[in-house]
Amino acid sequence: MKRIAVVTSGGDAPGMNAAIRAVVRTGIAQGWEVYGVHRGYAGLIAGDMVPLGPRDVGGIIQLGGTFLGTARCPEFRLEEGRRIALRRLEERGIEALVVIGGNGSQQGAYLLSQMGFPVVGVASTIDNDLCGSDITIGVDTALNIAVEAIDRLKVTASSHQRAFLVQVMGRDCGYLALMAALAGGAEAAVIPEVDTTPETVAEYVRGAYERGKTHAIIVVAEGARYNADALARYFTEHQEKLGFELRVTILGHVQRGGTPGVFDRTLATRLGAAATAQLARGVHGVLIGLVDGDVHATPLAEVVNGRKQLDPSLIELVRVLAQ
Repeated sequence: MKRIAVVTSGGDAPGMNAAIRAVVRTGIAQGWEVYGVHRGYAGLIAGDMVPLGPRDVGGIIQLGGTFLGTARCPEFRLEEGRRIALRRLEERGIEALVVIGGNGSQQGAYLLSQMGFPVVGVASTIDNDLCGSDITIGVDTALNIAVEAIDRLKVTASSHQRAFLVQVMGRDCGYLALMAALAGGAEAAVIPEVDTTPETVAEYVRGAYERGKTHAIIVVAEGARYNADALARYFTEHQEKLGFELRVTILGHVQRGGTPGVFDRTLATRLGAAATAQLARGVHGVLIGLVDGDVHATPLAEVVNGRKQLDPSLIELVRVLAQ
């Protein structure tokens, strides 16, 4: 093998740049040329890729986002789009691809692999919904940003005796909401995996008021059946059920844009280095992630066909600790 490429795809995550840096420098250490693909799979189809050297990835380990850029690419879901991408790689003499991203990105990696091209995935998404890694690149930083916001909101909530609905990202996975609620001392987490009615949320908030608490915090996952906006509309009509005055804070993309913390930088570096090590051994069609504290390779077929589960005991633990 003489030449590989690295691409970041889907939603950006803090730590992606550290992973790119690791892929480039360890790839060069193997004696390979390493190309960087701009704008995700869209850039791959367009042939928008450039050679990267050690200095090109200098000074990026501490930066959030991805300096290569990323984009959604519906064309890549079609076989014709993927065939164009493979032609672009062939034109550059690229013999393998490292894909840094989450569920959709690794689905694309799997499809390329099924077409016979050597691909290794690196687990990176703040949603932490990707099978094959206990925790993915960007999760720790996103959680710290969410918990810092909750800590700040508790201060003003207590001053005014208010309840706050704090909505976090995560798509259809409640991991971010659940762990932010646990670490932030919230009354409850409303997540997609457990159907929680507005009446139940009202009971949590009212219970905090009746126990003499000066605030109530409910962390809501954006993909929950009743997200923050839906709950707020309900409580506008049923204010008497709460006891507290209610406010809503939607954190949104601020969680994705943070400077990566130490954990995400080291995780991304380990996973990126492991990706090139797998290619050097002739192993591909796998996702590199962290399992039981060790770097682990999981077949992409298992990754795309699996569904990650939350620990249900943590949901009850949040409620118990809120007393």
